[in-house]
Amino acid sequence: MGGTAGDPPRLVVAVQAPAVDGKANTAVIKELATAFGVRARDFTIVHGELSRDKRLLLGNATEDQVARYSELLGGQPKLL
Repeated sequence: MGGTAGDPPRLVVAVQAPAVDGKANTAVIKELATAFGVRARDFTIVHGELSRDKRLLLGNATEDQVARYSELLGGQPKLL
């Protein structure tokens, strides 16, 4: 995780995997899964699969995971 960017703030996740054959998407999802303590398959890319900017959905997010999201955003609770 590399902080936030934009308004409203978005998480920045930097990976070294190439953007070829979905490798970067897989790497991003693995990083997020680790940060939120869930399985990678719990995340779904809902927008931007072929783009640099993405929207992901964490299915059945718990209050702890929402709090973790807020923490990663620097204490700004926003559900996007």
